[in-house]
Amino acid sequence: MSDTAIARLVHGSTLGNLLIEANQVGVTLVAFTDELPTESTGENSTAREHLETAADQIDEYLTGERRQFTVPMDLTDMSAFDREVLHMLEATTGYGRTTTYGALTRQLGRTPADARKIGAALARNRLLLLLPCHRVLGADGSLTGYAGGLPAKRALIDLESADLVLPLGG
Repeated sequence: MSDTAIARLVHGSTLGNLLIEANQVGVTLVAFTDELPTESTGENSTAREHLETAADQIDEYLTGERRQFTVPMDLTDMSAFDREVLHMLEATTGYGRTTTYGALTRQLGRTPADARKIGAALARNRLLLLLPCHRVLGADGSLTGYAGGLPAKRALIDLESADLVLPLGG
């Protein structure tokens, strides 16, 4: 946890309990937890506001009312490489879309040998849901590792695809 993460909340969501931490700049952590829901703690009112906004936006997302998060995020505790990977993922893989590790590797201008490094960067994502690493699949379209577990990843992909309209053949 960053020295500047000065507010904390365990939020009970329909997907499970989420630990959310924030500082005065923005949200620094969203992670699944076995902890029971708690009220927000912390002295800084701006940080607490970020927590409440994040929890509200996550709830809106999980009910299908929100497609994009606008809560401020503080990525300063991430390496430059991890930030680059997550920014590319966010910029190229919008709501209802998926990508693969290989495709993301190519979009970043990296060699196929770097796909594991890309996967490791995604595994270090401290802002689950807000930065959509759940949208990354294996080369064959299979579900692969996710910090919240594969059932949560499947639920998120299903949530985002629920309102897609497929053209009728004929």
